[in-house]
Amino acid sequence: MLSTKRQWLWSSLILVLWLSFSGGCGFQLRGAVDIPQEYTPVFIQSAGAVGEVIAQRLQDSGLAVTTSPRQAGLVLRLLSQRRDSRIVAVDRDGKALAYELTYTVRFDAQGPGGAGLLPAQSLRAVRTFDDNPDVAVLGKQLESEIIYQDMVADVADRILLRLRARLAPSSASQ
Repeated sequence: MLSTKRQWLWSSLILVLWLSFSGGCGFQLRGAVDIPQEYTPVFIQSAGAVGEVIAQRLQDSGLAVTTSPRQAGLVLRLLSQRRDSRIVAVDRDGKALAYELTYTVRFDAQGPGGAGLLPAQSLRAVRTFDDNPDVAVLGKQLESEIIYQDMVADVADRILLRLRARLAPSSASQ
């Protein structure tokens, strides 16, 4: 089964690379951020991991990020970020076999002069973590941290997709 997953992942990667280098189709690699110039620089109001990932994605795409909200054309406010876990499976002895990990972010976006661009909304990422009793505790903690990092990146990408969709010029004005 693992080899089938690997084959699928490699096939998907090759397809994405082929599509990204084929000209004129409008396809962009995931992570490429496309925000109109009038909304730059971007100020990210956050003290968490999602803000750091978003800032990095913006900078990697060549967009300016500022540390001053007064200079910003767009203020992205990450209002809250929360990690949770709950047991979803136990063995006969009551020991946890699997957890559901969740990462929830509440955010909004404001344009120049505080104009509302995106109303306050929440995004949630959910993953299942199998708790193998044969793995050392430190290995389990590391694995769960890696899963949380993946969820942070997923939520950051989804926030940027919503921003891009909201800020894209409408087809009626073209």
